[in-house]
Amino acid sequence: MKMLNRLFILVTLICSYTINAQTVDEIIDNYFENTGGVENWEKIEGVKMSAKVNQGGMEIPIEIVQLKSGKMMTTINFQGQSIKQGVFDGEVLWSSNFMTQKAEKSDEESTNMVKNEMNQFPDPFLNYKEKGFTAELVGTENVDGSEAFKIKLTTTPNIIEGKEVPSITYYFFDNENFVPIQVHEEITVGPGKGMVSEIKLSDYQEAGNVYMPFSMTQGVKGQPGSPITMDSIEINPTVDDSEFAFPEEN
Repeated sequence: MKMLNRLFILVTLICSYTINAQTVDEIIDNYFENTGGVENWEKIEGVKMSAKVNQGGMEIPIEIVQLKSGKMMTTINFQGQSIKQGVFDGEVLWSSNFMTQKAEKSDEESTNMVKNEMNQFPDPFLNYKEKGFTAELVGTENVDGSEAFKIKLTTTPNIIEGKEVPSITYYFFDNENFVPIQVHEEITVGPGKGMVSEIKLSDYQEAGNVYMPFSMTQGVKGQPGSPITMDSIEINPTVDDSEFAFPEEN
């Protein structure tokens, strides 16, 4: 009898694991199906977003460019000046100093963290298994009045202060439309270390042949965030490589 009980428990655990894995993949499959299909997502070589950030009641225009090659940059238009932040040319990560307006290279640790995120474009869930990532359905939670699936995504670990630190992000998928409506990730470096960053996503609209959120609020969990509204999202834009290059003389 005990042997039968153990066998039953083992079979139940195996079935439970299988169902759980299928459920995660069903959610992810539905997500891509509802936002344009995997084939259209795989055709994305680059994205250029024109948006406005509301900071203390003041709207600041920004432009974000991300390419499949890993190159990226954010341009902030403030008081008549264009200030580049988080620029990555595939090897060098740099930003313009707000005070001196001079370009400054980031440290090796920050650069390597960006390199680890290169294969997450255009979406970390796209072919996630082939990238060596794992996705786990943790359960369901109420997010701003909507029931949401909570999925734990583990990606490439980072090396921080000489130690390997797991890279874990929690995504909350709306249980009706199967799109992410909130993202949580622990901050592992900088002044906010130990806090949880929170991004709220909404207003999914067509961008090329896929659907992306045109409204988001970014900040720290438990604190008011900064609303970001997309004016436009261009798929596969033409961007000159020189835009990402670190200015050697500045």
